[in-house]
Amino acid sequence: MIELILLRHGESVWNAEDRYQGQQGTGLSARGRDQAKAAAEYLQSFVFDAIVASDLQRVQETLEPYVGNQDVQVDRRWREIDVGTWSGRTFAEVYAEEPEVVTAFARGEDVARGGGETFRQLRTRVAEAIRELTTTTSSGARRVLVGTHGGPIRAAAAGVLGLPAGREMVLEAPGNCSLTVLRSDRLVGYNVPTGVER
Repeated sequence: MIELILLRHGESVWNAEDRYQGQQGTGLSARGRDQAKAAAEYLQSFVFDAIVASDLQRVQETLEPYVGNQDVQVDRRWREIDVGTWSGRTFAEVYAEEPEVVTAFARGEDVARGGGETFRQLRTRVAEAIRELTTTTSSGARRVLVGTHGGPIRAAAAGVLGLPAGREMVLEAPGNCSLTVLRSDRLVGYNVPTGVER
């Protein structure tokens, strides 16, 4: 049995500014660094057989207080969904210019925001990453910590729950530094706080 514990990154500067990030974005805000430290303390009670992470700065900075000398396997499939031209723009700016796309997305239509990825595309790459982790026997990994983003966490949870692509948005947005737990194709914990309130 493989248990995957998905850790969302701490608050980034762009999170604090209500900007879309996607695969761009900034490092952590001061609050995000506090969240990362609290998450590191929370995770001390766990024993992980492997640690996997997105390569994006906000995830790498989130893991720093916890990782120490442990090996981290970087896997770009755990990156946030690509939101194309929306990256760096505020929610208000995008809504003012593309209200019909924002509205369609909010009601569960699987649209490519800013010309980037759809949730179906995101779910495909996340499912591939999960499948690889759960079928790899050479490492003998049983519990894996995955440092990632809100989009992949929603995609992973929606996949396990059997929701159609686009319906990820019915799930509550994972809080910064929250944990989501998948075990043998079951969702056993979602958006579990680890310390500093979002």
